[in-house]
Amino acid sequence: MQENKITVGFIGNGKSVNRYHIPYILARPEKFIIKTIFDKNLAHSPWIKINGVHYTECLDDLLQDSELDVIIVNTPLCAHYECAAKVLSAGKNCVVEKPFTYTEKEARTLFDLAESKGVLLQAYQNRRFDSDFLTTLKVIESGKLGEIFEFISCYDYYRPEMPENIQHYSADTSFLYGHCHALDQVLSYFGRPDAYHYDMRQLTGKGRMNDYFDLDLTYQNLKVSVKSSFFMVKPRPSFAVYGKKGMFVKMTEDRQEEDLKHFYMPVNQDFGIDRIKEYGTLAYYDDDHVYHEEKVISERGDYGRYYDSLYETLVQGKPQLVKPEETLLLMHVLEEATRSLTLE
Repeated sequence: MQENKITVGFIGNGKSVNRYHIPYILARPEKFIIKTIFDKNLAHSPWIKINGVHYTECLDDLLQDSELDVIIVNTPLCAHYECAAKVLSAGKNCVVEKPFTYTEKEARTLFDLAESKGVLLQAYQNRRFDSDFLTTLKVIESGKLGEIFEFISCYDYYRPEMPENIQHYSADTSFLYGHCHALDQVLSYFGRPDAYHYDMRQLTGKGRMNDYFDLDLTYQNLKVSVKSSFFMVKPRPSFAVYGKKGMFVKMTEDRQEEDLKHFYMPVNQDFGIDRIKEYGTLAYYDDDHVYHEEKVISERGDYGRYYDSLYETLVQGKPQLVKPEETLLLMHVLEEATRSLTLE
């Protein structure tokens, strides 16, 4: 490492790299240096090159570079396993974009390889730092809801053209695989469920895209539901939590993605911050049985906190944010939930 800075390389140069990774790394120049970005078709890339970064169509420029501390795999899902295996075999720390792999077996093989090489392997679960999710956890931990018995997460769209244009099912286009961050959020907080129930649908017809999911995870007296669909004309609340003393509803999602789409970057002080109209509503009875209803100021979301944690792990020796067993559990649930989907 150069002056306690982590030197980073990327495999991939698409929207995810340039929208959800690079802006947050560039906002942390005291911790990270981006040295090299690999892409097979740089000539056709629409993204503006970053000054001082080496762009290459030769993967060995990353794998054989002794200065690179971590390589981030940000390819389509079909190349995650192969690319991660090459990075690990080269003795490099590796971060893999979600969804991590197709199967739990593939994920376990990669973690075994990382252990044998003595390097870090971690999934990129930046959405643990969504504002709406963090705010919901803050309310739960305040104790004002009492014992919670239902937790609902919805991640809805109205984009019917997406499933209508996809003729065949695959994990690559599965709505659940593509939005596995919603499942990772609840698994990272509540842990391994006691029981599962999966409602997976192909609303455009058998053998077509998985365009709807409704997963119920049971923890003793608590039911956690994770739902999503491409056919919601109006979205359901992003989060709703019900307890024996109260409830909390957060209608709107984290604003970071919206700002990034408009090239409004994390270096701005008001980046990703909710406005008053987007605050969630908390209603509860206190210990004197007095009713309260109030707006809850949203926590600040920041996907860069993933990189702060990565820095702490690699430089300061702190535990990984996204633990291998969490990624293996997520892959197990993804694989089991989609097993019932028809392929033709």
